[in-house]
Amino acid sequence: MERRCVCPVCESEISLPEDSRVHEVYPCPECRCEMEILSLEPLIVEEAPQVEEDWGQ
Repeated sequence: MERRCVCPVCESEISLPEDSRVHEVYPCPECRCEMEILSLEPLIVEEAPQVEEDWGQ
């Protein structure tokens, strides 16, 4: 059984793999933003934070 959610950016309905796990990141096929799974029950996703460059400081 696949998991269904709504993209937090473009509000498209998205199917996630059944074996998805918390903190996995998936791209939205419509707007290409990256979504992070925060919870499986209930299924909660939000836009994944942008990773900034670490220049060794």
